[in-house]
Amino acid sequence: MLKYTVSIEIALPRQEVVDLISDPAQMPRWLRGLILHEPVNGVHGQIGTTSRVVFQMGKQRMEATETVTRLDPADLHAIPRSVVVHYDREIVGGGMWQAQRDRIIDAGPNRTRWESESEFRFDGLPMRLMGRLMPGTFRKQSRQHMQDFKAFAEDGTDVSQGAN
Repeated sequence: MLKYTVSIEIALPRQEVVDLISDPAQMPRWLRGLILHEPVNGVHGQIGTTSRVVFQMGKQRMEATETVTRLDPADLHAIPRSVVVHYDREIVGGGMWQAQRDRIIDAGPNRTRWESESEFRFDGLPMRLMGRLMPGTFRKQSRQHMQDFKAFAEDGTDVSQGAN
C-alpha cells in the first residue's frame, strides 16, 4: 500500500476553482493525457456515478473505472470551507486500486488550497514491486496534475495543446 498527500495554492476564489475543477468539459485542458472521461451510469460528479477514464501517457494507454463514492456535502456550492470527494479507480488489467480524497479549501481572499490524499493498493508481484520501488513516480504525477490545473486556472494554459 502507498499513501501520500500533495497540495497546491491557486490564486483564485474557491468558487471559481470548484467550478473549473468540476466541469468535465474543462478536464482535458488541465488533466494531462486524458483522452476520455465518460459516465457509464449516473451523472458526472454525483455519488454513485461510474465513469470510464482513459489516459494516454506516451506509448502507454491506461483505462480505469472511476466511481464517486463520497461527496461532502452533496451540493458542492453550499459549503464555505472545504469539499471532500472520494474516487475509487480500478485499473483495468493493471492490478492497481486507488482512492483519492480531494479538498478544495478557502485560503483567503482570492486564494484556494487544493489538498489531495491518495492511497494505492497493488495486486500481483510486478505491481507491488513498482509501488515499492517507485513511490515518487505516483506523487510526481499527482503534483503534475495539480500544477497543470493551477496553470490552466490562473493563466489559461491548456495541456491538451502541448506534448504529453
